[in-house]
Amino acid sequence: LEVPCFYFPKSDWENGEAILSVLREHDIDFVVLAGFLARVPDLILHAYPNKMINIHPSLLPKFGGKGMYGDRVHEAVIAAGEEESGITIHYTNEHYDEGTIICQVKCPVLPEDTPDDLAHRIHALEYDTYPKVIEKLLESEG
Repeated sequence: LEVPCFYFPKSDWENGEAILSVLREHDIDFVVLAGFLARVPDLILHAYPNKMINIHPSLLPKFGGKGMYGDRVHEAVIAAGEEESGITIHYTNEHYDEGTIICQVKCPVLPEDTPDDLAHRIHALEYDTYPKVIEKLLESEG
């Protein structure tokens, strides 16, 4: 598709200078994270206030924070006996999963659900909702 892409080794994420340089070089003005488990350096966060978003597979603030991702989240939701879960789309900040919430979409947690069952339902919400929210945010900037 001729989309430029860049690989950054883990060491570049320590202070973020090389990454921020590439973002600026290509006039990137909005950053969308998905399945991104590394902490974004403050240097980059501060360059993109309310211009960097992330998605999380639970209804934050529940089941968020460092180490809470993927199946770990779904296992914790089921173990806690929650009756609903969902997704949270939020701005990123210096703390894992604590940025201002943009939107949340809920789904039921059924008594017979396994983590895989819940993950399937959550993925459907993510695939449907995230592109729509991104488009709306970009339109509001224009």
